[in-house]
Amino acid sequence: MNSQLTQVSSSSNAGEVVQRQLDAYNARDLEALLQVYAVDAQLFEHPTTLLAQGSEAIRQRFQLRFQETNLHARLLQRIVMGSMVVDHEEVTRTFPEGPGTLELTMIYEVRGDRIARAWTLVGLKRMTATS
Repeated sequence: MNSQLTQVSSSSNAGEVVQRQLDAYNARDLEALLQVYAVDAQLFEHPTTLLAQGSEAIRQRFQLRFQETNLHARLLQRIVMGSMVVDHEEVTRTFPEGPGTLELTMIYEVRGDRIARAWTLVGLKRMTATS
C-alpha cells in the first residue's frame, strides 16, 4: 500500500510540474518557463528529431515563440502516469500566413521537479477566418 501512495504522489507531482510549464507558457514568462525545465532538457519532434537541448537552446526557441501576441495553449486533456505526462492541446498562434490554431499532443518526462524531455506531435492546423 505504501508504494501505491508513492506512485500517486509522483504522478501528482509530474502533473503539477507540467501545469507550471503550461501556466508559464500562457503567461509568456520565459524565466518561469526555464525554471520548469532541467538545465540539460531535450525537446523533440516525435519521435527522435531533436529541436533543442539545454537551457540556452530552449530559451532561444521560446523567446521567438513568445513574441506572438495571441499565443495561448488550451489544455483539452491530460493523462499522468508516474513520471510521464501526456497533454492534448489546442494552441492559438500567429503563423506566417496569419492567425490560427494547431492541435498538439505533448509528452513530458518529469524527473524530480523538472521536465527532462518533451516530445511534440503536431496535428491539424486551422487558419482563423478574417473579415
